[in-house]
Formats: sequence, C-alpha cells, structure tokens
Amino acid sequence: MEALRQVERWPCAHAAVAVVSPGGLEASHGEPEHRFAWASVTKLATALCVLVAVEQGLLGLDDPAGPPGATVRHLLAHASGLPFEGTAPIAAPGSRRIYSNGGFELLAERVAVAAGVPFAAYFEAVWGFPLAGSAAAGVEARLAALVTVASELLAPARISPRLLGQAATVQFPGLAGVLPGFGRCEPNDFGLGFELRDAKTPHWTGARNSTSTFGHFGASGTFLWVDPGAGIALACLTDRAFGDWAKDAWPALSDAVLAERAQRHRRP
Repeated sequence: MEALRQVERWPCAHAAVAVVSPGGLEASHGEPEHRFAWASVTKLATALCVLVAVEQGLLGLDDPAGPPGATVRHLLAHASGLPFEGTAPIAAPGSRRIYSNGGFELLAERVAVAAGVPFAAYFEAVWGFPLAGSAAAGVEARLAALVTVASELLAPARISPRLLGQAATVQFPGLAGVLPGFGRCEPNDFGLGFELRDAKTPHWTGARNSTSTFGHFGASGTFLWVDPGAGIALACLTDRAFGDWAKDAWPALSDAVLAERAQRHRRP
C-alpha cells in the first residue's frame, strides 16, 4: 500500500506500520522485526485480558474494584476517580473521566487474584507475547504482536462479539476529561479500555475515520485504531516520542490509508 510509505518521511529512526482487515494482515511497511515500546497501547491488550477474565467468569464488570464505589467497569473506562498515577482517588466514581495508569494496574491485580496466577503469566497465556512491565504501559514487542491485537479487535476469538461491542460503546456517557496530548474534551468518551473517537477534534486519527473508530495511542509514538465503518485497523509503532510531529503525521497517514483503500474497492 503506497500510503504506508509516508512513514519514511517521519522523524523516526525506526518505524513499522500495518493495515489489518478481518482476514488478517493486508499490508505493512517498515521494520517488522524491530522491538518497540508500546507505552499506553499496552492498555488495549490489558483491557482485552480483563474482558477474557469476564468471559471466563472470573470477575464481573460491575464487581467492586478500586476506590469505594468503583467497579471493574469504572477502572476500564477511566471513570473510577483515580489520578494518572497512584491509588488515592481525586473524584467520585462516575463523575469525571480521569485517565489513570493506576486504574489499569489495579485491574491487573484483580485478574491475578481471580485467576490465581501473576498477571504477566495470564497476559502471555492470552496473547502469546510477554508483558515486560506495567499493565498500563509495559509491552515491548514487534509489529506482529500488535497485528494480533488488531485482529482480535476486528474479528474476536478470545471474547464474544457481544462483549467486544460493549467494550467499543461509551461507558458513563457525558463525562468530560482531558485526552492526553490534546486537551479537554466534553465529552471525553471511552469504552471498556478503548478510547472512542466520536466527534472529538482535534484527534490523533484522521478526518476520514468514522465516528465509531476506537483504539489508543502511546507516548512512545505508537497507536492502533480500529474503524468498524471501514472494516480495517491501522497499527503503528515508532521509536519517536509522541509530540507535535505526530499530531500532523498520524491523521495524514490515517486519511491516506482510508482514501487509498476506498479507491481500490471502487475499482471494477
């Protein structure tokens, strides 16, 4: 896919990108064997592990978890009242959208207790690749691992389509909050571990992305979005920290990929 060649002009020493469809890898470019730090894109894989535990009956979305009054659902949706780091709440559950690494680390602890194994072992059993550190930001892996996550989000095998649909639906609608790197959003919609594009602007996805697009980006210069309207996912790993360069480059890449794919599908 020609659009993917845009990454050659990015200010990165290393990059790898892939377009994924329900049938698997559709196109890729860059350095697939390089190991990249995923940063917060890890949260997509961790959230799916939590949902696997829900499917297995190990815990429920509305089980108490985290601060008093909060649940597994609150933690997944960044609505527990916990701050970015730490376990001392700064708001009542369900009152604000506060992006929280600490909430994901608590989720990992809950899954570990319920499953009777360390969360890193549970994570690797689910995905087949390791968690190197925090459940919020610890994965370091090659592009193929992120393609595996993208494939699950397009055509789930580890969880049911019903649960995936719930995860990609707004949880605690109407909550305002700060989208890291982009500022305050009213509302700042999240699903169960997934950031939802909806009508947010500016945004790290493209203008051509449908409002149903969901995914996550990471401070290490990484992202994964899934656009149910287009039926594809775009996975991106780089070694350049997120910054102003990404705010221009990522939407441009997303729009180019969606435009090229739409053009191909219009051909007789």
